[in-house]
Amino acid sequence: MEPSTSTRKRFTVNDFEIGRPLGRGKFGRVYLARLKENNFIVALKVLFKSEIEKGGLEHQLRREVEIQAHLQHPNILRLYNYFYDDTRMYLILEYAPGGELYKELQRNQQLDQERTATIIEELSDALSYCHENKVIHRDIKPENILLGLRGEVKISDFGWSVHTLSLRRKTICGTLDYLPPEMIEQKPYNETVDLWCIGVLCYELLVGKPPFESSTSSETYRRIRKLLPMT
Repeated sequence: MEPSTSTRKRFTVNDFEIGRPLGRGKFGRVYLARLKENNFIVALKVLFKSEIEKGGLEHQLRREVEIQAHLQHPNILRLYNYFYDDTRMYLILEYAPGGELYKELQRNQQLDQERTATIIEELSDALSYCHENKVIHRDIKPENILLGLRGEVKISDFGWSVHTLSLRRKTICGTLDYLPPEMIEQKPYNETVDLWCIGVLCYELLVGKPPFESSTSSETYRRIRKLLPMT
């Protein structure tokens, strides 16, 4: 039985056996963990409240939790539940044993057409589901795509996601190489920014680097605005 958000149980860190670290972020770490009562394997994301507050990210974290907890799709990493103590916040996440797509790309330099097509199909299906539920991810990139046991896509990190009734926004966010022209030009945008990121990702998987990558940020901005990919 998974540690579902529908259960009323109030978790504490003592309910888990904590294993090896899986990753480290700016505000905390992710550990492999096992729920003692039923041996269910999860990824436990541990965040320090003081660092979240210092970074002014309370609203962003709350939004991430609310959005990800309500999304249920085979290609979206599940957020089962969360709890907290005096100093830390804990997110109980689905464990993706394949790790980051970024690491697969690093190992292989580039991926073949069949593997790329499978990844893009699964990613597109998950993002269509998000958009149907009025959620824009806004930060699709290889580091935010985890892989399941069979190499299937698991979209993670909904920190920049937004739930919006109109699907029209103005905030600049995401990663430079993946920013769409309308964000750079500070124009209103909608869910199609995620589709732009799918295209950039497809290019990077096949070629080994993003299409607008440059030695300076200003040149990358210029290439994206002018739609000038690498030749």
